[in-house]
Amino acid sequence: MHPALPLAFALLLGAATPVAAQSQHWPRFRGTTNGVAANHPALPDRWSTTENVVWKTDVPGRGWSSPVVWGDHVFVVSAVDLAKPTDTFRPVTEYVARSSGGTMTGNDVDRNQAEHKWVVYDLDAQSGKVRWERVLRTGKPGQAVHQKNSLASETPVTDGQRLYVYLSYAGLFALNFDGTVAWQKPMDALPMRMGWGGASSPTLHDGRLYISSDNETQSFLAAFDARTGNELWRVPRDEKSSWSSPFVWQNAQRTEIVTTASKKVRSYGTDGKLLWEIAGMTSIHAATPIAAGGLLYISSGYPADPVRPVYAVRPGATGDITLPAGQRTNDYIAWSHPTLAGSYPSGLVVGDTYYSLLDRGILSATHAQSGEEVYGRRRIAPDGGMFSASPWSYNGKIFALNEDGTTYVIQAGPTFEVVAKNPLDEFTLATPAIANGSLFIRTATKLYRISNAKGGN
Repeated sequence: MHPALPLAFALLLGAATPVAAQSQHWPRFRGTTNGVAANHPALPDRWSTTENVVWKTDVPGRGWSSPVVWGDHVFVVSAVDLAKPTDTFRPVTEYVARSSGGTMTGNDVDRNQAEHKWVVYDLDAQSGKVRWERVLRTGKPGQAVHQKNSLASETPVTDGQRLYVYLSYAGLFALNFDGTVAWQKPMDALPMRMGWGGASSPTLHDGRLYISSDNETQSFLAAFDARTGNELWRVPRDEKSSWSSPFVWQNAQRTEIVTTASKKVRSYGTDGKLLWEIAGMTSIHAATPIAAGGLLYISSGYPADPVRPVYAVRPGATGDITLPAGQRTNDYIAWSHPTLAGSYPSGLVVGDTYYSLLDRGILSATHAQSGEEVYGRRRIAPDGGMFSASPWSYNGKIFALNEDGTTYVIQAGPTFEVVAKNPLDEFTLATPAIANGSLFIRTATKLYRISNAKGGN
């Protein structure tokens, strides 16, 4: 489409087909298809701080939540230190896991208890200008946070009518698209392991919001009415701190709310009743499940642990489906691998291939249905750095964004090949959003809109 065509006309064209409609929106963490975007000729393979940049906008404060997009609205959430409003990311100190794959320590914690404000920004997708900003809470955090986390790491979710924001330091909020607060439910900041802070994002399905809070004292899964904010049910969880988000798995048999944590993976019905569970995760858990081709993919890969499993689960399971030692499959686990998973990035299925990205910059490819190896571990680049953002895909390519702000472009398919390297020269941990023929990347200080077509349509 010619870049001179206005966004509104592009949206009218998009309404004609489901694929085009999908391309207009990126309503939650990793979109509606787990990081795989609809193909679009304007989506870029190459960019820099100047090349293929439609706009870049400064975002005050600090936050590693992903942007979400609905039509011409781009939403980001940030936590602003009122004493240092321009302060964003400070380099991590004594973070041994960054270079050695070792363990994190309490020395990596930011204990700043200055007054903060938690802010939602609505940016115009066409211009990058801030349409409105809304302060959700002002006060002291009440908890510490890991230096590679933030006080605003939970990604919001939208249904096109409202934006729903969950922040473990502030509570749960519903905002109308004009920035007014429809309802709010303040929540206590519950203590997390070693003061590392929370990061689990909310999920939305059929008029309900699901929140999973695994912490050191009162872990739970809860469902809320998206219209009113009323709590519908809450179940306690026998878990300590974890950082993955609940995942709604709509399969051929039922809808399930899947939660992953250090002790167990647990799946619940929409009524909160436990359906099935698997034990055997790693001691620190952050990756969120994905679903594709009728299977659910679970990964748990803290690098200091000897077992870092991936499971591919069939629908219909009941009870405890944990695998005995040495066994790779059962009636409900189609395949598994004991050491395939990455630590922070979630998995990615493109076509018939499951890709696993390790935080040390190593990619592997596995047949998504059978678990057979397509290719083993391949280092993306000798100097590739560390990877925390989850990979994404479009136009037959896989994209992996490292913490230094460089995205490596890898050919999808049976042969590993890096085809481009795109630097933004600024630290980032946030997973991007893809909509309207554009890629939205959040760095420590900015939000970029990147597209081959300067109008992005």
